[in-house]
Amino acid sequence: MTSLRLAVSLLALTFASPALADDEHECVDTQCTMLSLFAQGPIGGTEASQSIEAPRMGSWGIDTAGMDGNVKPGDDFFAYVNGTWAENTPIPADRSSYGAFATLRDLSEVRTRQLVEGYKIGNPASGGDPAKVAALYRGFMDEKAIEKLDSKPIRPKISAIRAVRTKDQMARIMGQSLGGFGGSFFGPSVNDDSKNPDFYVLYMGQSGLGLSDRELYLQAKFEPQKTRYQQYVAQMLGMVGWAKAERAAADVVALETRIANAHWTRAESRNRDKTYNPFNAAELAKTAPGFPWATFMNAAGVGQAEKIVVAQNTAFPKLAQIFQDADIETLKAWQAFHTADEAAPLLSKRFVDANFNFRQKFLQGQPEQRERWKRGVGVAENAMGEAIGQDYVKLYYPPESKAKMDKLVADLRVAMRKRIEGLQWMSPETKVQALDKLQNFGLKIGHAEKWRDYSTLQIRNGDLFGNVERASQFEWNYRRSRLAQRVDKAEWGMTPQTVNAYYSPVKNEIVFPAAILQPPFFDPDADAAVNYGAIGGVIGHEISHGFDDQGRKSDGRGILRDWWTPEDAAKFEAQAAKLGAQYEAYSFPTLPGMNINGRVAMGENIGDLGGILLGLEAYRTSLGGKPAPVIDGFTGEQRLFMGWAQVWRTLWRDDALRQQIVNGPHSPGQIRAFAPLRNVDAWYEAFSVKPGDKHYVPPQERVRIW
Repeated sequence: MTSLRLAVSLLALTFASPALADDEHECVDTQCTMLSLFAQGPIGGTEASQSIEAPRMGSWGIDTAGMDGNVKPGDDFFAYVNGTWAENTPIPADRSSYGAFATLRDLSEVRTRQLVEGYKIGNPASGGDPAKVAALYRGFMDEKAIEKLDSKPIRPKISAIRAVRTKDQMARIMGQSLGGFGGSFFGPSVNDDSKNPDFYVLYMGQSGLGLSDRELYLQAKFEPQKTRYQQYVAQMLGMVGWAKAERAAADVVALETRIANAHWTRAESRNRDKTYNPFNAAELAKTAPGFPWATFMNAAGVGQAEKIVVAQNTAFPKLAQIFQDADIETLKAWQAFHTADEAAPLLSKRFVDANFNFRQKFLQGQPEQRERWKRGVGVAENAMGEAIGQDYVKLYYPPESKAKMDKLVADLRVAMRKRIEGLQWMSPETKVQALDKLQNFGLKIGHAEKWRDYSTLQIRNGDLFGNVERASQFEWNYRRSRLAQRVDKAEWGMTPQTVNAYYSPVKNEIVFPAAILQPPFFDPDADAAVNYGAIGGVIGHEISHGFDDQGRKSDGRGILRDWWTPEDAAKFEAQAAKLGAQYEAYSFPTLPGMNINGRVAMGENIGDLGGILLGLEAYRTSLGGKPAPVIDGFTGEQRLFMGWAQVWRTLWRDDALRQQIVNGPHSPGQIRAFAPLRNVDAWYEAFSVKPGDKHYVPPQERVRIW
């Protein structure tokens, strides 16, 4: 999940442990960001073969040709619905995974490319947003100029790091990195205060790692990744002319291993009861001495913050001590590496290739870099996504889609109300609060009503590195300037061309950008049962996030507080633990020893179970008492469950799957296609799943939450 706060740096490819704000969005898919950044390949016009039309899934919403009728639904429902597709679909060489989400992201990327390449080149200072977007994109596409510059754009930054003599100076550079390139042991962000949701507050979380998670430093089974990482650190340091690069790289990885030991686990960092720890500046400095907090905060532009909500509070004193104990030369090498690593995709080919070979090829198993235009679209998208989005919705978001979505959401809210009212395990006292929360659910569909103002963002023709750095500073300034100000309730955390959706616990709202409202998620001309299983299940997933293991901790106004009776909370947690145990039992034949972390993935797994149940309930309501039609021999409820499974058709490269299991709060798609259904009685009835079938779970062992 990713918060409304965008990554402070637009080049958030260092995969450092996130600075978790309490208002992290709960997304439906693994990729909560916008279009993928940074690839490399040929420059050229849009290929004629690239369609801008949304795909259709068969004649009524299901790709029946992609099914495998030789598989029993109760043995492998993913294969039953997607088996032939999976057998005959290669993962593109420039991807580490592929499936329904990736297909729509490809479509959104092509559409965005046509818009971006259609903007006229002009003076960005006077030509408005289109000229700025054009300058961003074309600056990235000018490979000759980039190659000629080589490392020149980051040399002043490396020189500044070399000149550091004191820890205070290092803290200043760490703070300045918030609006540009580099790293820090602590990650500030500005977001809605989850105990006072009408105002913004400064959050602070653990950071400092160049690998994606503490476990990659600490577990023996990830030693190959750690060893290869040290080689990459040495390579990057050598490329910027750092003395004794191999020795420095060993020191950097040893430093980050100490940081990893201090970090909370991902499961601990999800617990909203433990991650809301307010301090003022003096209290923070006293609690975590050894780090120049005032210097850091002032350099980051947040020195005026009167309240700082610290996430991993017990890690902060340890991180401050690590900073205090670290040799200054090691800190300088650490900062130089993180600066070069973040900047690499914007530099010459040798930097781009080094970054790709480690980050994507080695860690994710991706054979080839993405074409350069795709990376260029990502640069423009991340810097000025809403400017492009205004034109996107004019072309690709018909009003009738919103009308049908409004109807779907209304049906799902009714379904959730019925399910809350009918719960046997929940007391009347807690039900009153749950229904109040549902009543106050906000809904945003399609796109923002108010667009971002980019008039003060300075973009110049022919200055790629400077443009991206200024865009990063622009974004950070936008966020930090809102400290202690009233929350903009109309703001969106995703552009309309983003293929995803999210729930915000602090705003208590669900958000569905235009780009996800297409097949296989939503097709206004498809069978209603498929739509209720696909987009209905996804909407239900987001609604359920308001009542998952962490979302349930905010009330109808978005305030983080305990509104549950102790008895009801205990019953909920018992069922949640039961669900977590189910997911932890799933294995991956090509990755022995790797299993889903039930605590990390708990919110998403609860969301999936709630989502399909709400989709089913809403579909039954939509029939108005009439029998569902049979289409191609499939009943309405069969088609609904097939629609759900089709959404999660996903293929993985082993390295990428390993990273997803370690880092991601989402279970892999091939698991999501069937895992929640094992707890849905109607699925057993629809497909005659019996004892002895591999997916069968006895009724008394099925999880009953929402």
